[in-house]
Parts: sequence; structure tokens; C-alpha cells
Amino acid sequence: MTDKNRNLIVRVATALLLLPGVLWLIWRGGMPFAALIAVAAAASALELNQLPGTAISGAAIASLAGAFAIPVLHEAPASGIEASAVLAAVVIVAFSDTLLFEEEIANAPRRVGLAVLGTAYPGILLGSLVRLRQLPRGEWWIVLAITVTWLNDTFAYFAGRALGRHKLYERISPSKTWEGAAGGAAGSIVGALVVQQVWLPEVPIWGAALIGAGAAVLGPIGDLAESMLKRAFGAKDSGRVLPGHGGLLDRIDALLFNAPFVLLCARLLT
Repeated sequence: MTDKNRNLIVRVATALLLLPGVLWLIWRGGMPFAALIAVAAAASALELNQLPGTAISGAAIASLAGAFAIPVLHEAPASGIEASAVLAAVVIVAFSDTLLFEEEIANAPRRVGLAVLGTAYPGILLGSLVRLRQLPRGEWWIVLAITVTWLNDTFAYFAGRALGRHKLYERISPSKTWEGAAGGAAGSIVGALVVQQVWLPEVPIWGAALIGAGAAVLGPIGDLAESMLKRAFGAKDSGRVLPGHGGLLDRIDALLFNAPFVLLCARLLT
């Protein structure tokens, strides 16, 4: 058995182990689901801040806290605290921490930038799923967002392995091909149409196809964006929290870009 096939088995086993709990929280909704998203956002923020390989700083802790807070606040609107206020607080804390404890001034932009990005990137984008779950039949909109993302990734992987010849963006991700991208597009569109037919019949067929096509573009861009960040810091994975998958950010990078898009489509189509 090759290392690639062994890694695929580990990835599938990890996904099957986590899937029941995730599906239950999606069905439950409310604060339990928001807490799941908040934990995922915070873990992603931590991975992002640790990409340079430096010790955890006060700025990184503020970033983690900010990423956690935004999805929770989406589910607790009575608090009156907006995401912009959370982001502002992270900016102030990150600058203060850097002024007090960063000895190398040249590192200051990176330290502050990663802290702010760690809050905004997973916190705001992944927090879109909380807003999506609050919509009528929100659980099925979540299933739609996950389905188009997962099938795009899965079809692209197998199509790329079987047919891949022409590199998509070799400078950032040498393994991605145009053939894989085409297979991924087919997977996301078919997945969107199936979910629409079975669970979201009120959505027009053309709307579901549009969501699938949009995810086929935005998902890979999200994947490449995260790969760009890793390459900038010479990291292979964003972390090691998920066996066979690398870091959590490695697994949800496409969903980060697809979630706000599906939320926009849900509000326009229903």
C-alpha cells in the first residue's frame, strides 16, 4: 500500500468518526452549533498565528478569542456587540502586545497582521454558517454548503489522480490540475442539485446549479489562499489536529469561502 493510499484511508476514517457529532450539532442548531463553529474558528486562528513557528503570544491569544467570540455573538444578538467591535479590540490588543513584548520591530507587522487575520478569516467567514443555520430550513442549507464543498474536493482529487495533466496553479499548489478542477465542478453542481431535489425543493433548479458552480470557483480559491499562506511560511500543513488531514484550517479552507456565498444565495433565493 502506498503512502498516498494509506493517508486516504486515515482521512476517511477520521471523517467518519467526526461526522455523526457534527451532523447532530447541525440538526440541533442554536448555541450548541454556534459553539462548534466558534471552537473551529478559534482552532483555525491558533493554527494561522502559529504558521511562523513562533511561541504563542498575547496577540495570538487575542486572535483566538476574537475568532471564538464572533460566531457566538451571531447567536446572541441581544448582547449588542458587533463583529466589528471584536475586530477592533483584537487590533488594539495585538498592537499593545507587540509594542510591549516584540523585540524585533521587523516582526511587528507579521505579528499584528496574523492576529487580525486570524480573527477575520475564520471568525467572520466561518461565522456565516451560524447565520445560515438561523434561516428557515437552515439545517439543509448547511448540508448544501458542506455537500458542494466536500464533493468538489473529492471529485477534484480523484479526477486529478486519474486524468490530471495540466497544472492549475503550480506556483502555489503543484498537485492541482485543470482536469481535477473540472471534475470538482461536476461534483459540486451535481451535489447541489441532489440536495435541492431532496431537501430544498423551494429553491429553483437554476439557483442550485448556480450555487454548485459558484462553489466550484470559490472553494478552490479558498484552498489556494490557504496554501499561499502556508507556502509563505514554509509550512506543509497548518497543524496536526486531524489525523490524515493535517490542520483544521487545511480541511475547512474551501468552506470558509463557500459559506458566505451560500448564505448570500440563500437570502436571495428564498
